[in-house]
Amino acid sequence: MIDVLKDHRTIRKYAEQEIEASVLNEILEAGIRASTTGNMQVYSIVVTRDEAMKEKLAPCHFNQPMVKQAPVTLTFCADFNRFNKWCKQNNAEPGYDNFLSFVTAAIDALLVAQNVCVAAEAKGLGICYLGTTTYLADKIIDVLELPAGVVPVTTVTIGYPDEDPKQADRLPLEAVVHNETYKDYSAERINDLYSEKENLEENKAFVAENSKESLAQVFTDVRYKKADNEHFSAALLKVLKDQGFM
Repeated sequence: MIDVLKDHRTIRKYAEQEIEASVLNEILEAGIRASTTGNMQVYSIVVTRDEAMKEKLAPCHFNQPMVKQAPVTLTFCADFNRFNKWCKQNNAEPGYDNFLSFVTAAIDALLVAQNVCVAAEAKGLGICYLGTTTYLADKIIDVLELPAGVVPVTTVTIGYPDEDPKQADRLPLEAVVHNETYKDYSAERINDLYSEKENLEENKAFVAENSKESLAQVFTDVRYKKADNEHFSAALLKVLKDQGFM
């Protein structure tokens, strides 16, 4: 299983091969064995296979082609709706209409999502994690008809790979591991830890293509701009309020 994790690649192109229901169910069964806060399982997984539904869902992910091409798209949701109903039906008054409860449910959903990804890859399938889910969560709520108490937090496409891409680069282990207490980074240490990433030919090309001085500027000025972050932050906070978490 460690080898499966170490061999992870993002798959954006999929073969025209369906995933058998038994295989998908086995993957999902492995997924829901993930750790969960207080054994509440405050998450839900929406499975999208229907082509018409994929057409509706694609714009919610900026029309990234894998949403429609993959045989299965999974939307993982923070979900207190089900748990709240169970509580009320058993004369227990839930107190989960707050930000902490959203974070609790979001963590549960993300743990399940990672389990599903590992299980899928162990079965020879490929996955692509979509970080766009929280950007247009309000649109996804409409498409998937999510009730109050339910918020989408991440999306994963799954299918049999039709490509063998190079692994994405990662920072060295010492960049992210701190022993006993957090050790802050000096300017010299930052330069050292990011030097390999910055000197990859594809990243150098990325900088040149965007007419920037550094890879860091590509992130701050092109990919994840302050104005965009503030806009989508406000939109997500409104979603949390509308869905009963604020």
